Amino acid sequence: MTDIQYDIAVIGAGTMGMAAASFLTARGAKTLVIDAFDPPHDKGSHHGDTRMIRHAYGEGRQYVALVKRAQTLWEELDRETAYPVFQKTGVLGLGPADSVFLNEMIASADEHDLSLQRLSSADIMNRWPGLSVPDDYIGCFETESGLLYSENAIRAYRERAVRNGATLAMNTPVVSITPTAVGITIATRNETFHAKKVIVTVGAWAKQLLPDISLPLQPTRKVVGWFDADETLFSDTAFPSFFVEDDERMFYGFPSLDGSGLKVGRTDGGQPIEPGIHTQDFGRYDADEGDLRQFLSTYMPTANGPLKRGKTCLYTMSSDHDFIVDFHPEHDSILFACGFSGHGFKFGSVMGEVLSELTLNGETPFDLSRFRLSRFQA
Repeated sequence: MTDIQYDIAVIGAGTMGMAAASFLTARGAKTLVIDAFDPPHDKGSHHGDTRMIRHAYGEGRQYVALVKRAQTLWEELDRETAYPVFQKTGVLGLGPADSVFLNEMIASADEHDLSLQRLSSADIMNRWPGLSVPDDYIGCFETESGLLYSENAIRAYRERAVRNGATLAMNTPVVSITPTAVGITIATRNETFHAKKVIVTVGAWAKQLLPDISLPLQPTRKVVGWFDADETLFSDTAFPSFFVEDDERMFYGFPSLDGSGLKVGRTDGGQPIEPGIHTQDFGRYDADEGDLRQFLSTYMPTANGPLKRGKTCLYTMSSDHDFIVDFHPEHDSILFACGFSGHGFKFGSVMGEVLSELTLNGETPFDLSRFRLSRFQA
């Protein structure tokens, strides 16, 4: 018979996992946190300084209740740390007037009474003179949203989990997860752990760690770059976080923070990749910098200065770009969350809370039906 050492083991201590550990330990659960690396790190999806949080949600208004709760939790975390977690820059979305994405944003703002200003191209360029916007574009500006300091957020949840008694096993890759009659056995390269339940939040490694579940996931190599820009136009005191729909492409970025440069990335595109071979190799492809420069030359020509630095990261794309959050179909002691598809970080706080509720209570007040694994089997 196997001895139970922990109430819950969280496997994967990045965005969702570290937050889950924080909420679990706050509720008194004896929690083990295991990660193949030592978060925050640059091997997955949470590095690169900043992530956006926006409330009027073009991906679907069903996300709004979750993101509103996420905002509250991020602000709570920001207040308890000595370093910034959230900064209210506002978020400006640009695109054609008939954009499905922007019109869903507008609908979600109307339905949920969110602060959203609707702007013409002339309004946009008058307000932010660093922008060059086509006449047929509109803008949607959220005044209450902004950016999250992603590595700071991971660090803050890690510190809280440790204060609450979590046990950390960092630089400890998990080899297998095996259900037993009394819980779960977790084998690593050098040690075996036992827990009553596990939460699997390993991002791009989900298919490898849960091989008996058909997960429609594709890890994808993505890049971001920071460009020297006119600080009078593009600093965080003058310019918001932003995204731009350009034909069928979507670019996003952040103002220059303390002279760091304007940060720009692209949500679509990228190269399919196995997570184990992902490295920091910005510039390997001409498109790494080329796509970003093409965007800047079109929409922000005075920000198209020298490249200050570039980074790569992993998006773990689900086949429909919605999250996958569910219990294992054969073992309800295994809960997994993956497929956050490049728009998940903003939900890290609330997903940590949700995963702790599902594990400890078997339910959460939020409607997660959109995220069930069974949708791919219908």
